Amino acid sequence: MQLNLYKNFFADYFNTEEVSKQLSESLSILHNVKNIFFIGNGGSNAICSHMLEDYAKIGHFRTYGFSDPALITCFSNDYGYEHAMAEWLKIYIQKGDLLVAISSSGNSKNILNAVSVAKEHSATVITLSGFKPENNLRTRGDVNFYLPIENYGVVECFHQVVVHALLDEYAQQKK
Repeated sequence: MQLNLYKNFFADYFNTEEVSKQLSESLSILHNVKNIFFIGNGGSNAICSHMLEDYAKIGHFRTYGFSDPALITCFSNDYGYEHAMAEWLKIYIQKGDLLVAISSSGNSKNILNAVSVAKEHSATVITLSGFKPENNLRTRGDVNFYLPIENYGVVECFHQVVVHALLDEYAQQKK
C-alpha cells in the first residue's frame, strides 16, 4: 500500500541522527540571515512559492523566488533556461544570504548553476534532493537534505515537511 511507503519512510527519515544534525545546523543558519532565496522547478517551485510566503509572514524574513512568469521568460530568453536563475541571483544574492535549492532529482542544470553563483557570492546554501545518491546537488550545499528514494510524491512531500518544520521550529524559538 502506498500510504505505508509514506508512513514508514517518514518515521525512518526523521528518526536519524544525520537529519537531526542537519535540522539543527539549518536552524543556526536561519538565526543569522535576513534574505532567503528559494529555487526549484515544477513541484519544487510550488514548494518554494509556498515557503517564501510563509518564511516572510511567520519568520519575518525578506524572501525571494524565481517563479514570476515574466521574470522566468525574460531571463530564460536572454540567458537560456540553464542559466536564468544564476543570472537573476547575480543581481541580488549577497554574502550572508541563504539560498534554498530544491530539486527532486538533484540534477537540474539551472539549479546547479544557481548554487554555484550563490557560493561565488559567499551565500549559504541548503539543498534538498532525492532519487539517486550520486545526484549532483546532494553535496553542493552547506547543509544537504537527501531522501534516498526514487518517488516524486515522497520526495516532494518530504522537502515541504523539512522546510516547514524548520520554519515552525525557528518561529517557536523566536517567541
